Amino acid sequence: MTRRPHPKTALPALALAVAALLPLTGCADASEAKPEEKTFAFTGTALDVKAHGNPADLIPADRTDVKVTRWFDTGAQVGTKKLGWTLEDGTLDLHAGCSGLADCEARFRIEVPRNVAVTRDGRPTDLKG
Repeated sequence: MTRRPHPKTALPALALAVAALLPLTGCADASEAKPEEKTFAFTGTALDVKAHGNPADLIPADRTDVKVTRWFDTGAQVGTKKLGWTLEDGTLDLHAGCSGLADCEARFRIEVPRNVAVTRDGRPTDLKG
């Protein structure tokens, strides 16, 4: 006969196990991360930026393409990184996050041609810089 833990004791034991793992994870700090860059060919007149809650500086620049710089740091070794960046049909989609017991932080800098109308998640926004 297999003995299963009683529900009233299983939950506290799980909470203790999770609490024991938390000190093993460091705090993520994107300002300390090594920057990664990617340049996207762009011929449109409008760009919608989707950063999914991550800070994203939109900078007007004398260029004809779109340049993205990403800083990403994870302080945890438990969990999975979820990174991605694509530019399709006028939408720049920037993913940077973690799943599981993970602490991560990201930020982006997006250089956009000066003559391009930019929206953030479909809403008008001003370029800074």
